[in-house]
Amino acid sequence: MSVARVTEITSTSKKSFKDAMEEGIERASRTLENITGAWIANQELVVSGGKIKEYRVRMKVTFVLNG
Repeated sequence: MSVARVTEITSTSKKSFKDAMEEGIERASRTLENITGAWIANQELVVSGGKIKEYRVRMKVTFVLNG
């Protein structure tokens, strides 16, 4: 039997939503072992002067607990 846990993270990028997702998973994997998936809960844009300044992604990351 395995037990999984879900944690919520927010990641940002100046390039794209895809880059924000990749950066978030890469950073989470430095701390969390056995990541098995992620659900994109929300995507936001930070806009200033009519231009996109930042892409934000809120993800729910699932990982299997060791033991």
